[in-house]
Amino acid sequence: MLTLAAFFICRIIHLVYFESRYSLDEFLANENIGNYLFPLLFTIIVSLSFHLFYFYKALQERRVAEQKIIAGTASAKFDALKNQLDPHFLFNSLNVLTSLIEENPIAAQKFTTSLSKTYRYVLEQKNKDLVELSEEIKFAKTYLNLLKMRFEDGINCTIPLELNLAEAKVVPLSLQLLLENAVKHNRVSPQQPLNIQIFEDKNELVVKNNLQKKEILGKGSKVGLFNIQQRYGLLTNRKVQINKSESYFEVRLPLLTKKIELMKREVKSDTDKSYLRAKDKVKKLRGFYGNLTSYCLVIPALAVFNLLSSSDFPWVIFPAIGWGIGLLFHAMEVFGYNPLLGKNWEDKKIKEYMKRNQ
Repeated sequence: MLTLAAFFICRIIHLVYFESRYSLDEFLANENIGNYLFPLLFTIIVSLSFHLFYFYKALQERRVAEQKIIAGTASAKFDALKNQLDPHFLFNSLNVLTSLIEENPIAAQKFTTSLSKTYRYVLEQKNKDLVELSEEIKFAKTYLNLLKMRFEDGINCTIPLELNLAEAKVVPLSLQLLLENAVKHNRVSPQQPLNIQIFEDKNELVVKNNLQKKEILGKGSKVGLFNIQQRYGLLTNRKVQINKSESYFEVRLPLLTKKIELMKREVKSDTDKSYLRAKDKVKKLRGFYGNLTSYCLVIPALAVFNLLSSSDFPWVIFPAIGWGIGLLFHAMEVFGYNPLLGKNWEDKKIKEYMKRNQ
């Protein structure tokens, strides 16, 4: 509508004032809608093209922003789940140590030494997304030694000597949590030993124990299995399978052989900031060159239409000058030139304030 209004004014200036072909009343009396059909069609095509381009660009940017939010949420959730392991492991280990101090002080001393070594592994691995199966099995053996100090002949465990998928990945401390759950929920005594089996089954790691539930079981913290399921859920579509019968309880952990990439929350280091600044600069340059290309294509096309039309008035100068002024301001913004303050004034002031605040 604005374009048609401008075209109408240009026709008045051209035909009434420059060429004096008509008086204003004659011009208004003889003007018909046919003179505006081609400018209207051309304006609609150009406007739709620009709107389509920028709408698609905005849609893509929104999708990228949504994915960043989703990835950041998943990463934060994953970190929260891993942070549960530290106090959880320490709390349960201290409970075991308390029991040993009362029952067997010598074993409690050995347990304390082994606990320090085991806890070091917990601190090292809890910040990792995945660990190799061989490392997790090795840690499970160490943790079983701690359990043996307390329960002695009340617990038996079979672990494979050789692994078919030793380099496959599992979530860290998953075996420790499963062993802990087995001891927590079942009776463990020399008369009723708890038998635990750890073995590979195709692309799964199976932890299986005989089921002998405690008659009185306190309210659990629900950290163990739920934690493992959630962490696997953030890393892969494969599910942690839980099978239960009257005689046994079994958990199947997926062995991940493909490379897993978990999107991390963005760490704003100096390198990252430089990269983001450079990326923003390139984005602005791309926008300017796109604007310049459009100008170089559209304005000559308008000039051709102006020559081919019946009008002798060079109306093409109006969009050429108007758009050209906008293009000039766009260039000044992108290349950091200010006619009053000079080139790169903003960068200079930023560096000045940075030095002042050091």
